[in-house]
Amino acid sequence: MKPAVKVAITGAAGNIAYSLIFQIASGNMLGKDQPVILQLIEIPPALGALEGVVMELEDCAFPLVKGIVATSDINVGFDDIDYAMLVGARPRSKGMERKDLLLGNAEIFSAQGKALNAVAKRDVKVLVVGNPANTNALITMHNAPDIAPTQFTAMTRLDHQRTLSQLSTKLELDHTRIHQVAIWGNHSATQYPDVFHTLVDDQPVIEQLDMDWIEKALIPDVQTRGAAIINARGASSAASAAVAAALHMHDWALNSAQPDDWVSMGIKSNGDYGIDDDLIFSFPLVCRDGEYDVVKGLEINDFSEQRIRLTEKELIEERDAIRHLL
Repeated sequence: MKPAVKVAITGAAGNIAYSLIFQIASGNMLGKDQPVILQLIEIPPALGALEGVVMELEDCAFPLVKGIVATSDINVGFDDIDYAMLVGARPRSKGMERKDLLLGNAEIFSAQGKALNAVAKRDVKVLVVGNPANTNALITMHNAPDIAPTQFTAMTRLDHQRTLSQLSTKLELDHTRIHQVAIWGNHSATQYPDVFHTLVDDQPVIEQLDMDWIEKALIPDVQTRGAAIINARGASSAASAAVAAALHMHDWALNSAQPDDWVSMGIKSNGDYGIDDDLIFSFPLVCRDGEYDVVKGLEINDFSEQRIRLTEKELIEERDAIRHLL
């Protein structure tokens, strides 16, 4: 059996992490032959709830789980880790402006970046799930200067999966036949689900869709799906977010199930497609051998260009609001 790898999860007693931890422990994220040591991190008031999570993990007797650490000390939780799942974040409360949310999370993620820089492995793979995920990932990256920027990502995989689901329902076909979906930009209501390059059985899906449905149904439905779930169940997405986080890290670490298909991940921009190079921006990517590459050379039509620039503008505004903490 392979040596165990260390996986840190912040906000480990929260709803998303509660589902994610069992995905990891069962091998759905890193493989059925990869033992793990789970390093679970929570704020002090939530340590009692975290103790309950640990008890449930112990009761499952997962053969892949070779150790469990439960702590409120991020330096302990991040010590020598291979993977960081940054799930915990300050939630938006009633009356809170977006700027206040950004500043509150900036303090949390700047501290986490410093801790990762101090004690994590240099090749640690970091996924930020806690919102606003793109800007939180940017803050974390800037505060970990000894770790390569390519090791920091933000989750837009849930939006990617939602787009697949919408297409599958609209076209009445299995989602495994749909390839090359892309999410551009921010994990927010400005994100852009792009299907102009999407294929069904190697044929362009755009030939089977009308622009009215794309503009008035698909894009807004994906952009506001999280709010719709809150309205329906009285709580935000949890299990689906956990599955998306596991898929994101699985494909990054082990390659996707279909090696040439695209995934969507928020990554440090290198200026591809003219995007500001100091943003964490979601691009269509291909994952291979533990690394990822932006899909190059795509023709971007005017419809797409306008939406990509809109989400870039929002990310620039978010970054500039917390610039002093970078």
